[in-house]
Amino acid sequence: MMTSTCVNEIVLEGRPQAEPVLSHENHGLRFFRFFLEVPRLSGHADLLPVLVPESLAGQVQPEELLRIRGQLRSFNNRSGVGNRLVLTVYAQELPPPEGEAANRILLTGSLCKPPIFRRTPLGRTICDLMLAVPRRYGRTDYLPVIAWGQLAQQVRSLPTGEQISLEGRLQSRVYQKTTDAGTEARVAYEVSMMRLEAQNGDM
Repeated sequence: MMTSTCVNEIVLEGRPQAEPVLSHENHGLRFFRFFLEVPRLSGHADLLPVLVPESLAGQVQPEELLRIRGQLRSFNNRSGVGNRLVLTVYAQELPPPEGEAANRILLTGSLCKPPIFRRTPLGRTICDLMLAVPRRYGRTDYLPVIAWGQLAQQVRSLPTGEQISLEGRLQSRVYQKTTDAGTEARVAYEVSMMRLEAQNGDM
C-alpha cells in the first residue's frame, strides 16, 4: 500500500457546519477553521476540525458538499484548557466533490509509546497506539490510533520505534472529563485503524 517512510494523507467529503473563521496568522499567511460533518455507515456522523489557508477558504460554503485532501496535524495546547494534544485536518486541496461521504486516511510512522491493550466493558478488545509521523522542516505529528478486535491482537506486542503503515478513518468521540470545576463533556479525535501493513512485510 505504501512504501515511503513518511506518509500522511487524508481524504474527507462532507458538509461544513458554518463559514470558516479566522484561526491564526503565520509568516504573513492567514488560516481559517471550520467543522466538517462526515456521515458514518452506522447513521451517526463525525464532526471533524479542519484548517484551511485563506486561498481556499472562499470555496467553503456551509451545508454544501466539500471534498478535502490534506494531512492530519497535531500541536500541543499550552493554554491549560482542553486536550493537551490538539488534532486538526489541514486542507491542502479542495477537489470537486464526488457526491458521497468519504473518510480515509493513510499513515506511515513509528510507534512512540508502548501499545496499551485493554477490553471494553462489553468485552471487545482494543489497543491504543501513538504514531509519530515526521513532516517537513523537522516537525513531527503525534497521532492517536485505535485498533479493534483482531487488529488489536496484532499490534499489542509491537515495540516502541516499530514503523508501521495503516489505513483507517478519522473519528470524533465525546467523553466525560472530571475537573476541579466538575464533569464536562469533551471531544477526542483519533484514527480508527481498518487495515495494517508492516514495513517488513511479515504482518
